[in-house]
Amino acid sequence: LNKRYNLFRIWDYPHISQLLTQHATSIRAVVGRANAVADSHLIDALPNLEIISSSGVGVDLIDINKCKEKGIRVTNTPDVLTDEVADLAIGLILTLLRRICESDRYVRSGNWKCGDFKLTTKSVCARRNPCLSYSV
Repeated sequence: LNKRYNLFRIWDYPHISQLLTQHATSIRAVVGRANAVADSHLIDALPNLEIISSSGVGVDLIDINKCKEKGIRVTNTPDVLTDEVADLAIGLILTLLRRICESDRYVRSGNWKCGDFKLTTKSVCARRNPCLSYSV
């Protein structure tokens, strides 16, 4: 990117106001993560802004109405984490049903020397869950 564009990295400036004072008219694109704020103040401060690109799913920190009003394109990465969220949900279900955290604490604390950990009989397979069955 450095070869084709002039890149202004916000972290190279003590405050965003200094970046805007020096380069506002040169900035045509803003690229950030999901936690980057592109509010009406920033959008108004960049008169040549053409696009805001978020490498996250949400756009709640971007003033979409202001972008529409000024004809600024907004991009993001929807559904990029959908599979990962589903995987994590299954992991959490297994953790709860099989008491994985409890049994881990039991072993780490040394309680296994004093007696057995009561295993659970709960299982995902023993349940009839059509939503889970169809999605896995």
